[in-house]
Formats: sequence, C-alpha cells, structure tokens
Amino acid sequence: MAEEKSYRASTGVDEFFYGEIGDGIVAQYIERVKFLQSINVEMPQEIVRAYGDNITAELASSSGNISVTSGFHKIPIQDKERLLGWETVDGITAAGSEDTSPYVAVIFAKTHEDGSREYVGLTKGMFTRPNVTGQTKGESTEFSTEEITAQFMDREVTGFIKEKSVLFAYDPEGQTTNRDKLFMKIFGKPYPTTTSTTTTTTTTGGA
Repeated sequence: MAEEKSYRASTGVDEFFYGEIGDGIVAQYIERVKFLQSINVEMPQEIVRAYGDNITAELASSSGNISVTSGFHKIPIQDKERLLGWETVDGITAAGSEDTSPYVAVIFAKTHEDGSREYVGLTKGMFTRPNVTGQTKGESTEFSTEEITAQFMDREVTGFIKEKSVLFAYDPEGQTTNRDKLFMKIFGKPYPTTTSTTTTTTTTGGA
C-alpha cells in the first residue's frame, strides 16, 4: 500500500540544532539554539543544454552551492564561539581575520497546524560572521533580531550510496520515528532528551 501523502503547509519553525562534525560523520556534541524565527535554504539548480544539428542533443542538471540564512531572536555568544571559532579570554570574546569556522551539521523543524513536523538536515557546512547592528530605543519597545548565514556541501551519509548535502524527514503528530533516524544520519548521535541551551532575551543586537 502506498504511503499517504501530506499536503500540509508549514506555519512555523522550531528545534534548531547544530553539532561540530569536522571531517567525520559523528558530531562531537549536539547543541540547540532556541527562538528560531526564520530560515531559508537555497538549493539552486539549472538545466544545461547541449546542441547539435540545430536542436537540443542532451540535457544535464547543474547544481549550485547550498546556502542557509537563519534568523533568531538572539544568538547567544556561546553559540557564536562554537559556530565561528571565536576565542574568549578573561570574559572577553574576540573575532579576528584568522578565525576558522568548524564544519558543522544542522537540523531544524518546520511545524504544521495539525501537529506534524517536517525536519530538514544539512550534512556539512560552515557559518560566517553575522553583522553587528543596533538602534536607539524610541517611544515603544522594538526587539532586534539576528541573522547568520552558512554554506553547505555534500558529505558521506550512512545508508546512501552517494554523498548528500540535505536530508528530509516527516513525522505525524505524536510520532518521532523519522526524526530520530534523521538525527542518527546527520549527527551520528540520538536526539537529545536534555540539551544545554544557552538563551537570553535582550533588545541589543550583535555580539
């Protein structure tokens, strides 16, 4: 019997996790950044044509770089240290030209009104430094947001013949079977039942 299709459109985002994987397929840790507000995964692809005898002789697909832009209420400084390779000495965090972002894997969830969730896993990539912004407080309080971008590439994934860059999983309401499988394929570790989540609520942007 064919699997039932789901036509539910997502209405929210949640559960942004990352883990440092280096050149392997097992993460050193899994960390969550709470209060994800928006995320956009760009997967460009174009069709290339070969011509002969004044007609199309062959078609081939050409895939571009996978890029991700994530918006958060606030990105804690501890997560910036891990994602960007920043150094902290005596309580002072510093960024420099020789900083090297580690290879990380990412999973986030798209939520639906019926309680189901679609998970997106990104196998191997690097994040780049976010802009530092701020503005004066006016008559009404306005909360700032932070965006951070990353580029992802293909990587070996257990069970797949060819290297992959993006994986998808879907679970109906109340189920986590495919979520748990995705965590093992992306991080090589199970879904964390408890995880260290360093969060703050502030109206000041940037680091």
